[in-house]
Amino acid sequence: MNLISGLFPPDGGRILFRDQDVTRQSVHGRIRAGIARSFQLVNLFDQLSALDNVALTVFARQGKTLNLTALAAADSAVWDEAIEILKAFGLEPKARMLAGGVSQGERKLLDVAVAFALRPKLLFLDEPTSGVSTREKAPIMDTVTSVVRSTASRPPSSSTTWTWSSTTPTGSSRCTRGRFSPTGRRTRSGRNERVITTLIGTTEGDH
Repeated sequence: MNLISGLFPPDGGRILFRDQDVTRQSVHGRIRAGIARSFQLVNLFDQLSALDNVALTVFARQGKTLNLTALAAADSAVWDEAIEILKAFGLEPKARMLAGGVSQGERKLLDVAVAFALRPKLLFLDEPTSGVSTREKAPIMDTVTSVVRSTASRPPSSSTTWTWSSTTPTGSSRCTRGRFSPTGRRTRSGRNERVITTLIGTTEGDH
């Protein structure tokens, strides 16, 4: 995930994405190519509102940040899209609140919403429920799953979402495929239910 999203450079080889070589591209170049991610440690503008965080991402996606001060207030389409994204993630009631003032669970959702606003073709979610209470984990994943599935096959937003979680049950029932890599090397992959049941020892003779 860190290699594909551009956080770390590869030691060798090439990274091909949709027939495009992105190996030497910057993070911003990969975002333009259609690769986005959220972070385990939430990466938001805490002194801006939740709405501003999402709207700023939409402005950046559309290449409008150079004239942001002059155009922001008048560009109703961007603000409408940002509100719709917040609504999809259940965050519309917190639209005017500072990102630094909402709960940790809401911050995690907002971080995903910001990445989602880039309309990526490949979206990485890095530990989307880390740092939240146990009772918040399932609702967060239910919300994320609902949004992703509602747009996954809808052009022009068709996309693939890859969730990385160190807590297997967090996303196990919400993903169509799974991969188990305890040491960084793939030891098991396939249809998710099959992978999970093998790992917990309820599938016999399938190794």
